[in-house]
Amino acid sequence: MPAAGDLAPDFTLANQDGEPVRLSQFRGSPVVLYFYPKADTPGCTTQACGIRDRQDEYDAAGAVVLGVSPDEPKKLRKFADKYSLPFTLLADTDHAVADAYGVWAEKSMYGRTYWGNQRATFVIDPDGRIATVLPKVSPKTHDDEVLAALSA
Repeated sequence: MPAAGDLAPDFTLANQDGEPVRLSQFRGSPVVLYFYPKADTPGCTTQACGIRDRQDEYDAAGAVVLGVSPDEPKKLRKFADKYSLPFTLLADTDHAVADAYGVWAEKSMYGRTYWGNQRATFVIDPDGRIATVLPKVSPKTHDDEVLAALSA
């Protein structure tokens, strides 16, 4: 997992409309890069709606928010529309970006093991360096932690 001070690994992924988005295109602005397991599940919905509900605070910090999951763009579009999400969702279908950020991990639930995104957030400074790593965030407290990091 990249650490604070490291250059954020650059990538290009399709957004919810299937258009390519490159991390480095946001240089000059802070970026909140958050990884979540799966669109339209309870925890992920809580997290995404929290960002939506506090979008004014993210805007005031000048931050660009990018959510990354292994979902297909079509599913991300449905998720964004269903909850009126005003930020970009990115499809990491082969989990290459999750691997680069060290968040693709073995998980277990109800005795079953599987691989998926660990819920983690990276606050990237305007120069493209990782300012803060939040390795295991709770959907309920995510915004408080990220907005505190943006104001630090």
